[in-house]
Amino acid sequence: MSWSLRFLGVGNAQAAMTLGSASAVIEHQGRPVLMIDCGQEALAAFERQYVGLPDALFITHVHMDHVAGLERLFFATYFDPARRGKVRLYVPVGVLPHLQSRLADYPGVVAEGDANWWDAFQLVPVTRGFWHGGQWYDVFPVRHHLPDTAFALRLPGSVVWTGDTRPIPEMLAKFADAGETVAHDCALHGNPSHSGVDDLEREYPRGLLARCVLYHYASAADAEALRARGHRVAEPGECLPLSGPAPGMSR
Repeated sequence: MSWSLRFLGVGNAQAAMTLGSASAVIEHQGRPVLMIDCGQEALAAFERQYVGLPDALFITHVHMDHVAGLERLFFATYFDPARRGKVRLYVPVGVLPHLQSRLADYPGVVAEGDANWWDAFQLVPVTRGFWHGGQWYDVFPVRHHLPDTAFALRLPGSVVWTGDTRPIPEMLAKFADAGETVAHDCALHGNPSHSGVDDLEREYPRGLLARCVLYHYASAADAEALRARGHRVAEPGECLPLSGPAPGMSR
């Protein structure tokens, strides 16, 4: 019963064309279970990898390098009677108003009319977490722009995906306390909305850093510089083996 995390893209917004928009898929036995975020480049990478479209997605926040692919997914899903209304979209309630205003509220979502953007999806608003495929996933806020607009995801005992964030030591002390692999936003240089490697080295204990796999960086050269400092750095398309979800960790 093997679990894995496949990085569809690892770049920041400026590097999405070369490194792919930051996104991943939690896999079980080589099959996609849950896509995390859906930038334009990420959806294309998903289609290439799995020769199909995602059936379930979690959205961390609504910057366009993380959600632009949802527009194309809407059209591919809405006009497919076998998929319409069945694609699960797990959205933190703090993110939902922003997703509504950015994508769902556009007038006349199809030329023929008589359609709502949400008709294509099965919306599942989430607060502290959700059930999917028989597993519980924790959801918790991170530090990216305004409070309660960006969130992380945890499959207990297996993996944490931070999404875009500054360092969050207090959150990871709680939500990465079972040996999880931590896929973490990290560039060579930080800024008020994203972590830099100096930030992580200053704020995280060595044991936690050893479990981190860094993504959302600016270039291949920056990735090499991060590796030179002793960190593990994800590559586009990399498939990372995970521990299976911990028994008894369901909420």
